[in-house]
Amino acid sequence: MPIPSVSSHRLFGELLSLQDASFIHALLNSDGWIKYIGDRQIHSIQDAENYIKRIQGIPNFYYWVVRLKATNEPIGIITFLQRDYLADPDIGFAFLPAYHGKGFAYEITNELITQLFKVKACSILLGITLPVNTASIKLLEKLHFQLEKEFIRENETLLMYVRKIK
Repeated sequence: MPIPSVSSHRLFGELLSLQDASFIHALLNSDGWIKYIGDRQIHSIQDAENYIKRIQGIPNFYYWVVRLKATNEPIGIITFLQRDYLADPDIGFAFLPAYHGKGFAYEITNELITQLFKVKACSILLGITLPVNTASIKLLEKLHFQLEKEFIRENETLLMYVRKIK
């Protein structure tokens, strides 16, 4: 496990647990998740619990639930995943619609990246997104990722962004 928790000025993130099932149910059914990540068919809290159990069973897949420090309310997730079709791990982020555009994703993702590089969890980090997901593209660029290439995976065109440790 590269980092058990991450913290920034306004936020903290802890590894995903079964207690997060209600939040995961809400997030995975949000319009942005379905549009940009895909419908995971999570229609109940039980489905969300099963989804969490599947994630926890995959080696080198880490999900942190991001919470507001002030209220402990879950607002999003950040991920660090070593996918079998990528040479290097990728970082991801998804937040509930009410928390878009407030700098939360940048704040906590930037802190996680700093810690991942500090503990040498990786020297190259990828960001994968759909070409139409302009918000994710802007965030990746703000986080100093550079567009590496466009590729097709399962009949879907994706963009690969790269950030290397300095």
